[in-house]
Formats: sequence, structure tokens, C-alpha cells
Amino acid sequence: MSTEAAAPADLTTGKDEQSHSAVSFPTLMLGSIGVVYGDIGTSPIYAFREAMTAAGGTASNVAPVAVFGVLSLILWALILVVTLKYVVIFLRADNNGEGGTLALMALAQRAMAGNAGRIILLGIVGGALFYGDAVITPAVSVLSAVEGMTVVTSAFEPYAVPATALILIVLFAVQSRGTARVAAFFGPMMCLWFAAIAIGAIPRIVAYPQVLAAFNPLYAVTFMLHHGVIGFVTLGAVFLAVTGAEALYADLGHFGKRPIRIAWLVLVLPALVMNYLGQGALLLTNAKAIENPFFLMFPSWALLPMVCLATIATVIASQAVITGAYSLTRQAIQLGLLPRFEIRHTSEAHSGQIYIPRVNMLLLIAVILLVFLFRSSSALASAYGIAVTGTMVVTAMMGFVVVWKVWRWSAVAAGLLIAPFLFLDLTFLAANLLKVFEGGWVPLALGALVMTVMLTWRRGSRLLFAKSRKLEFPLSDLVAMLEKRPPQRVPGTAVFLTSDPSSAPTALMHSLKHYKVLHEKNVILTIQVMPSPRIDPTERVQLENISPTFSKVRLRFGFMESPNVPKALAVARKLGWQFDIMSTSFFLSRRALRPAANSDMPRWQDHLFIALSRTANDATDYFQIPTGRVVEVGTQVTI
Repeated sequence: MSTEAAAPADLTTGKDEQSHSAVSFPTLMLGSIGVVYGDIGTSPIYAFREAMTAAGGTASNVAPVAVFGVLSLILWALILVVTLKYVVIFLRADNNGEGGTLALMALAQRAMAGNAGRIILLGIVGGALFYGDAVITPAVSVLSAVEGMTVVTSAFEPYAVPATALILIVLFAVQSRGTARVAAFFGPMMCLWFAAIAIGAIPRIVAYPQVLAAFNPLYAVTFMLHHGVIGFVTLGAVFLAVTGAEALYADLGHFGKRPIRIAWLVLVLPALVMNYLGQGALLLTNAKAIENPFFLMFPSWALLPMVCLATIATVIASQAVITGAYSLTRQAIQLGLLPRFEIRHTSEAHSGQIYIPRVNMLLLIAVILLVFLFRSSSALASAYGIAVTGTMVVTAMMGFVVVWKVWRWSAVAAGLLIAPFLFLDLTFLAANLLKVFEGGWVPLALGALVMTVMLTWRRGSRLLFAKSRKLEFPLSDLVAMLEKRPPQRVPGTAVFLTSDPSSAPTALMHSLKHYKVLHEKNVILTIQVMPSPRIDPTERVQLENISPTFSKVRLRFGFMESPNVPKALAVARKLGWQFDIMSTSFFLSRRALRPAANSDMPRWQDHLFIALSRTANDATDYFQIPTGRVVEVGTQVTI
């Protein structure tokens, strides 16, 4: 870890490129187009419409100065926020090839060493807000696409909400089957989507080429200076054009820097720019098109195909956010921010393809409730943005720490690099906060709920560890006693799982107390989650013999990995331990928690922690230990 901190080059080059060397560059770029850019790629369906409506545009009056101002704001948001901040700078701030809020948190936490508490809090805030984004993105994206049918025929209007709900239910229902087969056509379909939205804009731009003047940033500055509160409200809607930028960073580990960068610069950015310019040119010649400038930009014969293509594109965008929620949940579990959930692997070839039933069900319920509560993409757009801007602010703050401590820039230089982006993010956040009472409370409430759960679980786990440690007997003393006066031995190996290798595991003490016997070989097993995404297999196992019959084994896993204890223990054979799963028994202690009379947490937090611990997935399943080889010993602990 110290080597990585001392050599920032390791964090910016090489590692992720090597990890993707087995896959061809075109395949990775195509995959990134399908997964990374689904969210930001479907923003043109509603972003320009909402921004123009916020700017005061109506079907009878669309001011040219508003069109040029809004277009200029959108274009420069794409250039500054997405291109410069994420594509150019933040893709370099990877944690051994992995990106995303919690990966950045782990990297910054490692760099800050003793002063990591605030970094962890920032990571929790960013992670919590992501769940708000994961709920709103499928709802607003799919609903905005389905609403395109009302442009084809107004008779479809009563069916837009039920049709959206049906599509979303099907989408969440197929998650358990894995995304490998579906993802095969994500890339080609999104390439078709970007080509269609760019080509459809060409006739409008040719008919009104003056719209290209929107590249002049003075239009954006002038609009903001002369429109006061309306300009600020409009800025909140403009931000809808860059939602999905966090996915660039979060999906870094799946595709690598270069494919994501090239895909953005060569295809995605040009297509988005052309489409927004086309919508602007349409409004400058036909004010009535403000009702739905995206779909009305296309000729009538192309409307139905575009609605179908848009629906597919929004489903793909939703899929990317859903799988992102699974990945974030696994990281949070490994980093000790959430209780253990059941994690199913849907692919033997790709460890990143996972399915978490509990998260899937909670997301589905929340998304369907939002669709029926808001009933239109315009209403949902008010709820959109706060979660994403909040996450971007958190990313910028942790990015400053990484540039300063990990890249070893001076504090002043790091501040000069990050401050402009943080100012932009804070401005967007402030503009979006104006929408709190119009629906913005939804992601804030969801984020607050997830934050409360994460903080409670982390605090409760630490208190439980501290209390358990006070009651436990030093392992070295126990081993010395047992070697001097050994109890009756039974054949085989006993593995005792514990989080504190210096103390005798509770299961071992209870086994001696009740059975009065000891196995021929005894292993004190500790599973350690490292702040790196993945651990090299050669560094997975650490073996230490502490007596002729006792040894300590430490298994290390990255926070992006799912722990498989039997598979990891098989590696210990190379270190001299003859591991045979069929002659090994795993001893686990199952704690029954109850609130203490004088707790260090508020009573409500005690009850929440106990409830969370009861919902946690069984350790046997989580660590993939064969159930037939497990012995569980129950204990009661107050917290």
C-alpha cells in the first residue's frame, strides 16, 4: 500500500490496461458505449425540454435569447463537467483500476491514514445518494421514452404510466438471469441510438445554422446574469443533460480508461451536441415543438421507430444503474457499511456480474411507487438531479485529497485544479435544491435513510467488536494452557472464524466448555477486507503456526471481491497446510443481540442495528462454506 501511495503513476497507468488486455479494444469500447453511456445518452429525451420550460418557454412564445442561453449552458456543462472533470482528470484517479464513489473513498482513506473519519463520512454520503439516483433513473428514463407514444397518438396518454410500470417490472424480473446475454446487444443498440439522434438533428441544423453560435459561452453567461432566479432554476434543469457522468467513473473497472475516453470523444459527445443543437434549431423555427422537441425533431414516419428505440435505450440506461447499485452494495458490505446480503453470481467468467435479490426487490418497489406518484417525466425531472449533484460534490472533495496526498501535488496546486469543478458542482447543487418541494425531497429522503442505515451499522459493529473483545480470552494464553494440559483429541481439522485473531474465538471457548474435546489441528481464521478492489491470489493467504496443533490463517479479499473461503484455503496447500474440506469442520458463533441498559447508542439506533443484524445473510452462505461442514455456536450479547 505504501508503494502505491509513493508512486502515483501506478494509480494512473498500467493496471487497468493490463487487466483488460485479454479483451480487444473495439470490444471494450463497444461495451462502454452500451453500459457507461446509457444514462447520459438518453438525457436529450427530456433535458432540453425541461430546461426550456424552466426558462419560461411556452408553445406560443419561445425567446431566441433563452434558446441560445440554454443551449450554451448545456454544451459547456458537457465540456466542463463531463469532458474535463471526469474524462480527462478523474479517470486517472483509479484505485487499482477501479472507480466510483466507494473506490475513491478507499483510496483517499488509505492516503489520509489516521484522519480518515471524514473521508469515510463523505463516502457514505456519496454512496447513499447514489441509491437515490438508482431509483429515479429507471423511472424518469423509461417514462420519458414511453411518453413519446403520446406524440404518435394522443389516445395512448392514459396507458403511458401502466405501460412504464409493466416494462420496469419485466426489467427487474429478468435481473436474476444475469445481464451477459442482454449486454451483448447493449453496445450495438446504443451505437444505433447515438447515430439516430445525431442524424435526426442534421436537417434541423442545416435549416437554421445560426444555432451553432450557441458554442459561444457568452450566451450562457449573459442568460444567467439577466434572468436572475429564472436563470438559476433553469440551471437546475440544464444539469439533467449531464446526469450519468458519474457512471463514467463508476464503470472504470469494467472497461478501462482508454475505451471510455475514446467512446466519449469520438461518438457520444458529438452525437449529444448535434442532438441538442437540432432541438434548439427546431424551437427557433417552431415554438409549438416545446411540448416534446426531441421526438418532434424527427419526421412523422420515423416517430414510432424512434419511440421504440428510445424505450430500448432507456431500459439499457436503467440496467446500467441497477447493476451499479448491486456493485455499490457489494462494496459497502465488504467495507463494513452494510450487513451481509445474499449475493448471487450470474456468470462463471465475470465476477462482476452479480445479482442481489433484496436490493432488486427494494429498488423495484421504490421505482414503481415513484412512477405512480409522479405520473409524468416532467414531474419526475424535478426529483432528478439532487442525488447526482450531491454525489459529484462528494467526488470532487475526495478527489482533492487524492490529488494532494496520492498524486503528491501541493495543496495549492490540488486546490487550483479541483476548486473550479467543485464550484460548478456546488452551483448545480444549489440550483437543484430549489426543486426540493417539487419532488427533490425524494432522493434526499432516500439518501438520508441509506445514510442512517450505513452509519448505524458501522457504529454498532464497532461497539459490538469492542464489547466482545473485552469478554474474550487472549489466544496465546489459551494455546499455552491447552498445549500444557491438552484435552481429549479427535481426528480432523477445526476452523474457527473470528474477526480478532489475538483473542480466542467465542466458538472455540464454547466448544471446549461443552464438548471437552479438541481437534488434532485447529485453525484460527480471520477474513480481512482490504482497501484495494482485488487482491493478487499470491497474497491471498497468510499462514502462521503458533503451536504444534494451532495455526493462524488470514484470508485477504478486495472490496470488489466476493469471499470464497474454501477456494482461498485451497491456496494454503502451497504454504504447507494440507487442507481437506471433507475432514474439516468450520465453527462459527451466532450472536443473539439485545439492547443494553446503558448503551453507547440511542435506543432507536440500538433497535435498528439489532434489526439489521437479524436480516443479515448467513455467514455460511456469504463465505460460501459448505453447510454440511459448519457447526454454529449461539451466544447472547448486549449492545
